[in-house]
Amino acid sequence: MSTATQTQPRTYEVRTYGCQMNVHDSERLTGLLEDAGYVAHTAGELADVVVFNTCAVRENADNKLYGNLSHLAPIKAANPGMQIAVGGCLAQKDRSTITSKAPYVDVVFGTHNIGSLPALLDRARSQQEAQVEILESLSVFPSTLPTKRDSAYAAWVSISVGCNNTCTFCIVPALRGKEKDRRPGDILAEVEALVAEGVIEITLLGQNVNAYGVEFGDRQAFSKLLRSCGAIDGLERVRFTSPHPAEFTDDVIEAMAATPNVMHQLHMPLQSGSDRVLKAMRRSYRSSKFLGIIERVRAAMPDAAITTDIIVGFPGETEDDFLATLEVVRQARFSGAYTFQYSPRPGTPAATMADQVPPEVVKDRYLRLVEVVNEIAWDEGKALVGRSVELMVAEGEGRKDAATHRLSGRAPDSRLVHFNPAGAPDVRPGDMVTTEITYAAPHHLVADGPVLAVRRTRAGDAWEQRTSAPAAPTGVTLGMPGVGAPAPLPPAPVCG
Repeated sequence: MSTATQTQPRTYEVRTYGCQMNVHDSERLTGLLEDAGYVAHTAGELADVVVFNTCAVRENADNKLYGNLSHLAPIKAANPGMQIAVGGCLAQKDRSTITSKAPYVDVVFGTHNIGSLPALLDRARSQQEAQVEILESLSVFPSTLPTKRDSAYAAWVSISVGCNNTCTFCIVPALRGKEKDRRPGDILAEVEALVAEGVIEITLLGQNVNAYGVEFGDRQAFSKLLRSCGAIDGLERVRFTSPHPAEFTDDVIEAMAATPNVMHQLHMPLQSGSDRVLKAMRRSYRSSKFLGIIERVRAAMPDAAITTDIIVGFPGETEDDFLATLEVVRQARFSGAYTFQYSPRPGTPAATMADQVPPEVVKDRYLRLVEVVNEIAWDEGKALVGRSVELMVAEGEGRKDAATHRLSGRAPDSRLVHFNPAGAPDVRPGDMVTTEITYAAPHHLVADGPVLAVRRTRAGDAWEQRTSAPAAPTGVTLGMPGVGAPAPLPPAPVCG
């Protein structure tokens, strides 16, 4: 091997599965790798290091990981210098099982020690054997780690990690541990630093954001944090995900309504509309409380868009239980829902419950639920036709934009809008455009008239500066993978 070849930096690829927390963790993994001298691989070329950031929430998570690993096995055999690392929730759960099923994996690391990845890769290379390091508790708060963010105009900001709930279907608390809260000053300092770099939208992120403050004994810490974000000059949009209905208090509603840059958008996980099933899930609220929250949110913010998570086929769920869920959906009138067919996860109490619902029944209920959810979401979208709306222009969110000659953006309520760019020839991701809604579909809106107004922003400037730079810098950069709530039916939302 020539000296020139030896001095070339090693390349990396990070493949992410699961929730927003995993997406944000992957931003940290890429930041760590670039801080250690690695560079992102070129699309279509083999990376020297492939990192899988895994999810353990859904039943097919294991199959997806091992299928992808087996695909890489012959590629690695032909390229001995290649390394494979597996991290995230599935790594925390399966630990040494991964290296026994896939002995060609070089590194396994957990949710509590993502900062160890570069050192583990170096150790695996020098010792020529797999390195497995799984910590039982957090060693360093992840937000202190280098982060390479994927966008210049919007960013995730973690306010807590872990969860104190004991939902019987969820394995996340066992894998991410008890809730650990960041100090408010640290969070606001990160937000201010992001805004200084051009970010104009942030999403506060936690497994249960409205429980924020439990660790330092302030039950109104989250509403205070929202109001503090409202005082940051240059920050135009503030969102958060995901809250828990049992701990959603009126001071949060008041803060949302009174703070101009906090968007009138709420993702409130329902999971089931049956009180009997909610009790079996250990959700610690009932349908009447859930609907009461929705009613108070809409009284304070009539334009609020509310989305949710729903599981069908939980053990013991009867047809009457399912019909109760449909009734709550009809009353709540969600603008969208992440709907899931229950699947047992080893390590959760629900996995060993009696009365597991037959798969064909689960599928039938799922399809019936999706039909109702889509019908309501479509009706809610139709009510917006003819309305003018200011969109933040997004990058990479409209998969068909090239074919339809449209661009895409997010409305204040986070709805995805595909718009005709006529009248805005030089608009950039991060800029704001005002346009009129002309058509509604269940999961998006369309604005086919010409753009009515364009507002160039610091975020657009930041995007332009980043994309015109000759090479991406190493270390910390700013942004997030997408703006607002993800599209309907993602692999797994944040636990709520």
